[in-house]
This record gives sequence, structure tokens and C-alpha cells, in this order.
Amino acid sequence: MSKRAALEVIALGPEDAVAAQAGGADRLELVTDMAADGLTPSVETFAGIRAAVDISLRVMLRRADGFAAGDVDALVRLAGELRTAGADEFVLGFLDEHGGPDLPAVERIVAELDGCRWTFHRAIDRAADRDALRKQLADLPGLDAYLTAGAASGVDEGLPTLVAEAARRGEPGYEPRIMVGGGLRLDHVPRLRAAGVDAFHIGGAARPGGWSAPVDVAAVARWRRALDEPA
Repeated sequence: MSKRAALEVIALGPEDAVAAQAGGADRLELVTDMAADGLTPSVETFAGIRAAVDISLRVMLRRADGFAAGDVDALVRLAGELRTAGADEFVLGFLDEHGGPDLPAVERIVAELDGCRWTFHRAIDRAADRDALRKQLADLPGLDAYLTAGAASGVDEGLPTLVAEAARRGEPGYEPRIMVGGGLRLDHVPRLRAAGVDAFHIGGAARPGGWSAPVDVAAVARWRRALDEPA
């Protein structure tokens, strides 16, 4: 029997979190301000969600729209405050002006995480060289996933890249799990599963009513059923 595919759902607050868990989510990505494509939520929001559900939570570390790190001291402080509040999984990813990984920023933040597991998010889809980025990040402690659509525009364009990268799983730089998200639809799932992709991330797809509406249990459950079909 193939391993159950992981389903991660974006949660903005406790109501979202409860609905996502009820629908079958394995993990939540905690953010605020989706108009800026997801920023770090408050410690209070994290604590409220942590009290509401018992599944894994990955907290976004990002202070402004775009892929520049900005004030790294502030990000390190935020990470420390969240760690103190009990957060133990994170999401981050920053590029420099040349489209490579901003290693000084990422390394400082990862040092503050002190071994916590983390996802490098869709900044990889804006990188000048995806393969080079993976190899530059390969030795960082805790990195266990890339959230990627395969292309900046989304999964429709990125599908061939995702399939090719899935085939390289286990090579240097390709050990972290591929978690597909960004314009992901249910009709993409069979090809991705056949390629060996076993982790999926949804945001808007869990909210038929749009970002102003909460996560819908039935929408998450539809994804759970689709991912539980034999690959």
C-alpha cells in the first residue's frame, strides 16, 4: 500500500484550523495577510490555533510581500518569540537581488530555529537557478520540504518541472520532500501522484467563498479523498 499523501492547508485563525483538521488536513501553514501572499501571524494567533487543534503547524516567517528578507533582526526576534510560545515548525525563503538564495539571512534565521523542521517556500519558483538553489541549501539543518508550483505562474506551467524534480528525489539537494502548491487543482493530482509526489498544499482551494470566508470542511475533505485514491 502506498504511503498516505500529506495535505497541508493554509489557516488564518482557529476557525480555519478546526475546519481543516476536521476535513482531513495533516498539517497547517499559519499566515496572516493573504493580500501580501502570507506573512507571519501574531504569537497570539499561533497560540490560539495551537490550542484549537493537535495536528502539525508550520508558521510563516515573512514580514513583507516579495522575496527579499528585509529586516533580518526582526525576523530572528519573531522566530524566537514563536519558539518561546511553542512553535516548532516553520516556513521561510528569501532570495538576493540576483535571484539566488539569500544565504546570510536564511542561515541566521535557521540558527535561531535550532534544529526545528522547516519548509523553503515558493521563493524557489522565482529563483534564477532552481538546481543551484537546492544545492546551496542542501546542508542547512531542519530543511525537509520545498513548497513549489514548479513555476512562478503556477502548477499548470510548472508540472513538467515538478515531475522531473520528483524523479531526482534522494540526489544531493533533492532529499527534501516536494510539497506542491500554487494554482494546484484536483485534476493535477493523478499525474503528480504517479510521479511520486506525496505532499500537497492548498489555500484558496479550501475556501470556495474566497479569502474572506473560512476554510470549508467539505472542500478539504474532497482533497483528502482525492489524495487517498491509489496513486
